[in-house]
Amino acid sequence: MTYILLYTFIYLAFAVGAVLISQKLGLGSVLGYLLAGIIIGPMLGFVGKEAESIQHIAEFGVVMMMFLVGLELAPAMLWQLRHKLLGLGGLQVLLTVSAIAGIAVAFHKPWQTGVAIGCILAISSTAIVLQTFSEKNLIDTPGGQAGFAVLLFQDVAAIPMMALMPLLALSGKGGAGGGHDSHEFSNWLATQPGWINALVSAGAMAVIVIGVRYLVPTVFRFISKHRLHEMFTIFTLALVVGIATLMSLIGLSPALGAFSAGVALANSSFRHEMESHLSPFKGLLLGLFFITVGAGMNFTLLGQEFGTIAAMTAATLLIKGFILWLLGKVFRLPSLSGKLFALSLAQAGEFGFVLLSIARQNHVLQKSLADRTALVVALTMVLTPLLFIFYEKVLAPRAIAGENEERPHDSVTEENPVIILGLGRFGRHINSMLTACGFHTTVIDHHAEMVEGLAKHGIKTYYGDATKPELLNSIGLAQAKLLVIAIGQRKEATEILEFVRRHYPKLPVLARAYDSPHAYELHHAGADFVIRATADSSIRSGRIALEQLGLSPEKARELSKLYAARERHQLAKLSKYYDPNLPLFANGKIIEMAKESDAETARMMQTLMQGGTVEWQEDPGDWTWLKKGIA
Repeated sequence: MTYILLYTFIYLAFAVGAVLISQKLGLGSVLGYLLAGIIIGPMLGFVGKEAESIQHIAEFGVVMMMFLVGLELAPAMLWQLRHKLLGLGGLQVLLTVSAIAGIAVAFHKPWQTGVAIGCILAISSTAIVLQTFSEKNLIDTPGGQAGFAVLLFQDVAAIPMMALMPLLALSGKGGAGGGHDSHEFSNWLATQPGWINALVSAGAMAVIVIGVRYLVPTVFRFISKHRLHEMFTIFTLALVVGIATLMSLIGLSPALGAFSAGVALANSSFRHEMESHLSPFKGLLLGLFFITVGAGMNFTLLGQEFGTIAAMTAATLLIKGFILWLLGKVFRLPSLSGKLFALSLAQAGEFGFVLLSIARQNHVLQKSLADRTALVVALTMVLTPLLFIFYEKVLAPRAIAGENEERPHDSVTEENPVIILGLGRFGRHINSMLTACGFHTTVIDHHAEMVEGLAKHGIKTYYGDATKPELLNSIGLAQAKLLVIAIGQRKEATEILEFVRRHYPKLPVLARAYDSPHAYELHHAGADFVIRATADSSIRSGRIALEQLGLSPEKARELSKLYAARERHQLAKLSKYYDPNLPLFANGKIIEMAKESDAETARMMQTLMQGGTVEWQEDPGDWTWLKKGIA
């Protein structure tokens, strides 16, 4: 018992430390887990052979992840992805296996060995890629969608690959035929004709899909009716474990079974309930899996054959990356998305360790070659977060800069009374309202795609970077009656305002603020009017909430009007104490005044709630408020 607790503490403590440091450095959680495993395994020797046993348990995190992925995919969405699944996914696996097998044969290895290594390295890491896509909000990009489709195909392709390994041994030199499955049913099934195997597999998939489609909602309704909340977690876990057991029993991928069950439940009203109960277990097991991958790395062999293994690792990343980049070109992915697609899937994945285990059991690979291949798989996984960082810090900024350099700034020849910088969600409404009233505006935006798209809708927009002084001096600020700074970047908005105040001090400026601290900053920089982007919509939402809580629409409207006035008053009042050289929460005066203002607002709101009267009159010139009386 003591040893179990000790190992548990070691794994968890080092995981927490490594992941926190990794996240702080912007490296992502996956690399943190891998580094934690390397530290407690090869470097410090705190863990030993038990890491391999723990890895078999931790692999269940991949199964859970595939179940949760399936929950997010309705069958209709899968049908929409069919071209990417079969085209991108199929070609990627086929070309990668062929290329690696060809290289192995060129180095005088049997073709069976080449095909086995090709299968092992062709499958990318679903766990790393999907988790990183989620962390960096890349899943909805064209590159993320293409990568997701290929990962799905790879997970399905892993099944015939596992079946192929014993066949490679049977046709190879000195290979030992057959696997070493401990289940009697699996051993019996392995000796049956192919049509029986196919029938059993199809039957198992039908049981999973039809069973979860009709049985699971019934059980969840029963649990919900009797308010047995802990049973949601227990039943969801039992469901996934049962599916994995059934698939393992017949020799199929547990991940595929879990994914199929998730898809069958994608339209269930209990989908979010299952996600919330499984997500903590998935995160814990996936983290444990990556720790065991790091702990299992053979650093002795790596030190002895560093050049060979480094060359194999680099070759794997280059070959897969080139094939993926080429497919991105063929399937017309945007340039930046194609690079994301190539970099994100260039590694080998967790299924590679499963295929390696089967290959070694069936003597397809010699132990020395299998150990080298395992190191290559692990190293490519370790390097993957760094490839994402290279994309995020180098490729993406260069692509944006390249787009800006390709198109020169438009020349602004007209002089209009209103100039709007930025035509996103905020600036578009202002421009639409003013033009609807007959006012002429000059609109500048720095996104070429936005400018071209708005032109198709008849909205004239000039392309240009409003942070450039030469552009600001050429758009007619000297003759304008109002400047609207509606760009979303906080720092850039403040810099533009400071420039305008230095060179055009009499020009009225209305500036969009990201939040209250940004509003203080803009007010300090000299904005005449500061509008927080979400303040009005939030107050309207609060008014609806008051109505739903039983207040009359008139009373809710009166309360929301007072609250909005008090918010503007507080903003103006606290802006006077803003110090740009002092962190906001270190400014004691602002905190003190905010507490007083909040307490006063609460008293006023409760006065109105009780039928009293509170009147305020706004003076837009200096943002002061005249207190008329409080009943």
